[in-house]
Amino acid sequence: MSTRSANPDYVISPPPRASLPIRGSDKRFPVHRIYCIGRNYAAHAVEMGHDPDKEPPFFFQKNPDNLLTGTDMFPYPDRTSDVHFEVEMVVALSGGGRDIPVENAEALIWGYGVGLDMTRRDLQGEAKKMGRPWEIGKAFEHSAPCSALVPAAEIDNPTEGAVWLKVNGEMRQQGDLNQMIWKTPEMIAILSQYFELQAGDIIMTGTPSGVGPIQKGDVMEAHVDGVGDLKILVG
Repeated sequence: MSTRSANPDYVISPPPRASLPIRGSDKRFPVHRIYCIGRNYAAHAVEMGHDPDKEPPFFFQKNPDNLLTGTDMFPYPDRTSDVHFEVEMVVALSGGGRDIPVENAEALIWGYGVGLDMTRRDLQGEAKKMGRPWEIGKAFEHSAPCSALVPAAEIDNPTEGAVWLKVNGEMRQQGDLNQMIWKTPEMIAILSQYFELQAGDIIMTGTPSGVGPIQKGDVMEAHVDGVGDLKILVG
């Protein structure tokens, strides 16, 4: 099979740009990077065996092509028997920079969405025990289902409101945006101390307590007040 690129500037054909749909529009939001904050709800930090009062914020990344959009099916991944759901509000940036002051951060937000940080918990647990990175548990194919984005100009910047996830109609996660330890502007400001943020970056802002496993055939329904909903079948 030939690997010659149709574009003479590349030795192989470049992959398509990862992007998210926009509610009420035919245009799409191009994604640069995906940042995730860990243990940003106190109850979730406790259920994972950590003390939220003693930990500074920490972040990890997923890959842009881990996004799952345009389908209602999450394919159960390989090499695992313990896949967990984590519902999160997603923040999409229209600008970036380094060392962004907290008071300037909100102006960089383009919009919001509802996302799932799907996790191969058994593989993540093995990596933790050996002091290894989490990518094998977090950054696998289709591990970031996400709804269409709603522009910030159309809604008030969400600082409170219900965040929940149901599996087969049963409530499994339930929290409120006001329970986030590090608020959205703070996350942006802290991230910009370590990375040069850019337009197209998205941030998954953490999950409430109640994370747990799913099986093939389960239906996950996720919701963030004022932002939207996401419904996914596990296939």
